[in-house]
Amino acid sequence: MSIKAATGHEVKGYCLHKPGAWQDEPWEGDVVAKVGSKIFAFLGEDTVGVKCGKGRAEADEWIEEFPDEVTVSPYIGRHGWNVLRIGGAIPVEALVEAIDTSYDLVVATLPKSQRP
Repeated sequence: MSIKAATGHEVKGYCLHKPGAWQDEPWEGDVVAKVGSKIFAFLGEDTVGVKCGKGRAEADEWIEEFPDEVTVSPYIGRHGWNVLRIGGAIPVEALVEAIDTSYDLVVATLPKSQRP
């Protein structure tokens, strides 16, 4: 599956088509995409929260490139998580790259028996 347009619906669909991905609502009103038992994307109507690197320095590259479209995720930002605005200046290809990176980084932390 690919993303044709930068919409929350398309991003959610892309996330949930990743191998082993499933939707959860761990907190009322907060929809996330998980692989195994771990979140790899926080899904909003016009934002997606993803792990953009192994640490803050890597994730800051997104803020430098798209300063009006990317913010540090509350609470977990120090671990490389950012919130990316959907439908703005971030190209669809870059959103896909961010989701893929987040998914890959999270899968790598799962025990081998839980990896898709």
